[in-house]
Amino acid sequence: MRNPLEAVVEGVRERGVETGERPAEADERTTERSALRRLLDRDVVQSAPFWLPPFLLMGFFVYAAIGWNFVISLTDYAGFGTIDYSTLNFENYRAMLTDPGMWAATRNTFALLVGFTLVCLVVGLLLAILLDREVRFERTFRTIYLLPMSLSFIVTAQFWMWMYNFNFGIVNRALGIFGLGPYSWLGDPGLVLGSVIFALVWQFSGYTMVVYLAALRAIPDDQYEAARVDGASTARLYWRVIIPQLKPAMVSASVVLVLFALKAFDFLYAIWGYRPRRGADILATKMVREAFNKQEWAYASAIAILLFVLSLSVIAPYLYQQHRQGNL
Repeated sequence: MRNPLEAVVEGVRERGVETGERPAEADERTTERSALRRLLDRDVVQSAPFWLPPFLLMGFFVYAAIGWNFVISLTDYAGFGTIDYSTLNFENYRAMLTDPGMWAATRNTFALLVGFTLVCLVVGLLLAILLDREVRFERTFRTIYLLPMSLSFIVTAQFWMWMYNFNFGIVNRALGIFGLGPYSWLGDPGLVLGSVIFALVWQFSGYTMVVYLAALRAIPDDQYEAARVDGASTARLYWRVIIPQLKPAMVSASVVLVLFALKAFDFLYAIWGYRPRRGADILATKMVREAFNKQEWAYASAIAILLFVLSLSVIAPYLYQQHRQGNL
């Protein structure tokens, strides 16, 4: 009786004779077909009709636009006529180093990012701890705290313009009860940035509260009980046991809050237009003013690239860390 392996080999040889191929060529062609079949069987290829169109659209309208914006920043384009690509240089970036308004806008931007993020983290943590103690009407309070986040920057700006009004605003009237004020919250350069930060914290502290609350609910009750058995006070319990475990939630919330702060242009524009008060002029408002008021489109493009690099410096390390931890 013939060995089955010999029959297979003989069949391959006969097929090679019929097609004019050598056995080695037939094996190579079979290997190629197997590799192609494995490639087509992959999930990434089979799902291409779903992810490829949005990927191409995003690549063209987002990443290609960023690249084109960078090229414009290397020219002297003023918004009219065609763009001259023959002389590309970094003159606009050098001009930013000697522009006093640029340094003031950069300083205000970083003050807004740091102040808004830190205050939001603290307020959100306090609200989350209060709601985590099984208070009555928890869902009602959670909805109230989250409601401002559903508002747009424009609505928030109009609301706080009324709250900060010098003559009949609620803030000055409340302070007047204690013999304080009135203050020009949106006119005094020394108060304006703090007023903006306070309004933005009111809008987004609810988001931070939800992030912290989810992290608190994930901590086992055994850790609370063990700390109480050891005689730890409530303050020591949260400071030594609970808050250190909230670090991942804190990092995630910080990244999102920084991105929220970088998009605060809508809020500032709704209040002051192209020219916010001296203490509230940030990179985004300066960029728009350079482009639409002064027609310095190339210089505005350079500021836009600076904002993009600033955003990337915040989000890239976070995404890299998430990728290393297997969360992406």
